[in-house]
Amino acid sequence: MLKAQPQIRLLRPAIARPDLPIFLFLPGMDGTDISLKSQLRDLQQHFDIHCLTLPADDHSDWTTLAQTAVELLKRKNAADRPVYLCGESFGGCLALQIAAAYPQLLDRLILINPASSFGKYFWMGWGTDLLPPLPYYLYYFSAFGLLPFLAAFDRIEIDLYQALLSAMQAVTQTSARWRLKLLKEFKPNWVKLSQLEQPTLIIASRADRLLPSLAEAENLKQAICHAQIVVLPNSGHVCLLERQIKLTNILRSHGFIPPPPIDPAKQGYDKTHKEI
Repeated sequence: MLKAQPQIRLLRPAIARPDLPIFLFLPGMDGTDISLKSQLRDLQQHFDIHCLTLPADDHSDWTTLAQTAVELLKRKNAADRPVYLCGESFGGCLALQIAAAYPQLLDRLILINPASSFGKYFWMGWGTDLLPPLPYYLYYFSAFGLLPFLAAFDRIEIDLYQALLSAMQAVTQTSARWRLKLLKEFKPNWVKLSQLEQPTLIIASRADRLLPSLAEAENLKQAICHAQIVVLPNSGHVCLLERQIKLTNILRSHGFIPPPPIDPAKQGYDKTHKEI
């Protein structure tokens, strides 16, 4: 009997809150919810949180990833609730892809160090050429060399740092090369993004050693009419893992926390009334 292949899924990493707006997190290259874990306790007070997870050997293109995410989201009755779409790094590119193709689906767009500038820098493309020849053990340990560019060691708890390393090492070599190729080829649909009416928040780390996130945030702000930028002066690329960063506070200070749900009891609601 053939073993079922892992599929792209929506996971609910926090308690179910079907009465609240949907917060859909699109992850980085690791394809997991690792970078969101330390933010969940506060976020779940305001959102019904879901995370798109990518199998370690997934080779979907941008169009397929966007279509799959949208189909999975529709199964969550997204049409009946506001959707806050949040993409980090690789997931930031996917969020831009979804926002351009399905703008009617989302109410807010949140981009965290989006990797949409990757293809502008020729040396970034070297990874797509270097990965295939690497023996497995060298590929496995290459994640150690990449971590200093991704994370600020002194700002991340050791358990989260180790979890990030494990998630990176779990991605297969062919899949890592494929995702780098996607980033190298990614081109935002500037025309569609310029027509986006939804409020957009771009969070950029000034101390990002991997990508020029602040410069890219400025480029995106010029293209997206209702965009604003939040600069994290001391943060690295995977800023959500840092103990000093509270995503909920950032969202609240920029009007990206939804109002609390209406309590029927406080509205003189007749509890004997049967909903249809």
